[in-house]
Amino acid sequence: MPIPTDEQRLERRLKSQFQKAMTQYHLIEDGDKILVALSGGKDSLFLLEMLGKRAKIQRPHFEVEAIHVRMENIAYESDTKYLEDFAQSVGVPLHVVTTAFDPTVNPRKPACFLCSWNRRKQIFNLAQQIGCNKIALGHHQDDIIHTALMNLSFQGHFSTMPALLRMKKMPLALIRPLCLCQETDIKTYAEQHNYQKQRKLCPYEKDTKRAEIADLYKQMESINPEARYSIWNALEAEEKLIEY
Repeated sequence: MPIPTDEQRLERRLKSQFQKAMTQYHLIEDGDKILVALSGGKDSLFLLEMLGKRAKIQRPHFEVEAIHVRMENIAYESDTKYLEDFAQSVGVPLHVVTTAFDPTVNPRKPACFLCSWNRRKQIFNLAQQIGCNKIALGHHQDDIIHTALMNLSFQGHFSTMPALLRMKKMPLALIRPLCLCQETDIKTYAEQHNYQKQRKLCPYEKDTKRAEIADLYKQMESINPEARYSIWNALEAEEKLIEY
């Protein structure tokens, strides 16, 4: 039997983690209709690929569509044609929505908050319009750990973005099928499969507390290489990864 290449081992590991997350956190059930939030970055592209391929398997039977939100007044842009071709290659219909926000309406709110809130609004609206019961977001394990550290440092409580969150005010659930995948693995996979990078990155991407927390987390891992698993086990123990 031939020895698998590094590329093959990586793909198998990511697929195994994706499948484990679906099962362990009960993310996808028979009859689901899922809307993928496709930003155009490596994480959302990988999520779309994994869900598109998984939807072709008989059980559980679920449908997948995707949405890409273009924000007119933020220089944050992906090649829409590339996203359309990518979605088509994995058999997923793509909806492209263009919107904007007025920063003077809430001058005390940072641009990141306003942009994110308006994007989420478009995603929630479309999900309900086309009959989706779940929205899939491309947050990986590093994102979830960083959020836990942010909430602990700045909010004074231990919580994070859960793998499964059932909304209380609308018939929707948010799922994060990449919750067990590491960012470095996804980055390597994207490079190996020639994912196209965004034309313009968010101008506020590096100027946030989240970026500072990411640097802090790297320092934690340099002190303790097992820090990832310690934090994740704590989230598991406190039942922070599933919210009903």
